[in-house]
Amino acid sequence: AFIRENKDEVIRRLTVKNFSAGDIVSQIIDLDEKRRETQKKLDDGLAEANLLAREIGGLFQKGMATEANALKEKTAGLKEMSRELSLALDEITGRMNELLLQLPNLPHISVQPGHSAAENEVVFEWGTIPMLGEAAKPHWELAGEYDIIDFDLGSKVTGAGFPFYKGKGAKLQRALINFFLEEAIKSGYTEFQPPLF
Repeated sequence: AFIRENKDEVIRRLTVKNFSAGDIVSQIIDLDEKRRETQKKLDDGLAEANLLAREIGGLFQKGMATEANALKEKTAGLKEMSRELSLALDEITGRMNELLLQLPNLPHISVQPGHSAAENEVVFEWGTIPMLGEAAKPHWELAGEYDIIDFDLGSKVTGAGFPFYKGKGAKLQRALINFFLEEAIKSGYTEFQPPLF
């Protein structure tokens, strides 16, 4: 609905990410229109079939079998039409979802266009930035050296971005979670442990 109602804004904001969204957005809006039309036809057909089903019962009770059978044939046609519309709706929705997955998230309205980190706007800085020196290693090398995070195993199980923490890495992760929970409690929040099934 947001894309449909704000087409130009969506396209403009995605240009900030150097993403040309015009064609995909137009396809999404066209498919959404077809989806809504198909859904209305399906709903109308199902409603009519339900109405006829009640009429058929009443006609049979009154002994009007010929009229009831005529409506039964019409109901059968409506059911077949509904089946076809339902299949079409699934196909349209699937195609639309594939296109939606290709759209990046919209950047915040305050984000300015740029092609590299050098063009980022510094909003504020806090603390002293440490000077690590040339021998400093990135976190992924340190994680491998100390055997505390397994990125490859995480990717195999859940996909990128969800590593396995192990040994001291798992202990550090748990300590950080506890730290932030305690800070939240100090700020007046109540911790809950919901039932999981």
